[in-house]
Amino acid sequence: MDSQNAFRNLLAKSLPVLLLAALFAAVPAVALELEGVKLDEKIEMSKGGPTLVLNGAGVRHKLAFIKVYVGSLYLQEKKSDSDAIFADTGAKRVTMHILANEVTAQDLVSSVNNALAVNLSPHELALVEKRIRDLNNMMGSIKTLGKGGAVQLDYLPNVGTRISVNGEEKLTIPGADFFAALLHIWLGNKPVDGRLRDAMLGKNR
Repeated sequence: MDSQNAFRNLLAKSLPVLLLAALFAAVPAVALELEGVKLDEKIEMSKGGPTLVLNGAGVRHKLAFIKVYVGSLYLQEKKSDSDAIFADTGAKRVTMHILANEVTAQDLVSSVNNALAVNLSPHELALVEKRIRDLNNMMGSIKTLGKGGAVQLDYLPNVGTRISVNGEEKLTIPGADFFAALLHIWLGNKPVDGRLRDAMLGKNR
């Protein structure tokens, strides 16, 4: 009886600790918080995708002081060199968490098109031109995005680039070259925001 009582006492003392540990284990670890946007250290891509880790994140500024969105980059393994990221054939995710009260689809489309035009050669641009048009048309149907909204770009090998807006899947565009082209917007030689590029490369962590 004494041994049974001792076991019950031990169990009673241990159970709350075990439950608390399980609770914290179930909650994703927040690696970074920027402008109220919480970014998990690890994410699991939906529909059977792999686990990705936060490579880096930062704020996209317009005219140096207007905060447009928090941009984050997730990879299967952290990398601090843009060339290594372009060469990486694994799954990736870029998310834009909107900070401005309102961002029009036209603003995003113009930003994408301008960044691609200055970062890609005419030949490279021609190879993805039709698919960029598909992206532009989809974004045009959204009209506007408000503060707290999000545009998510998932690259899945052998599938393509899956684009979601506010958690709703909108379009999947084939080709590894297409996602690589989009990455130039943030990681190219002439990115939309140099500070954001360094942040997404993890240089501010």
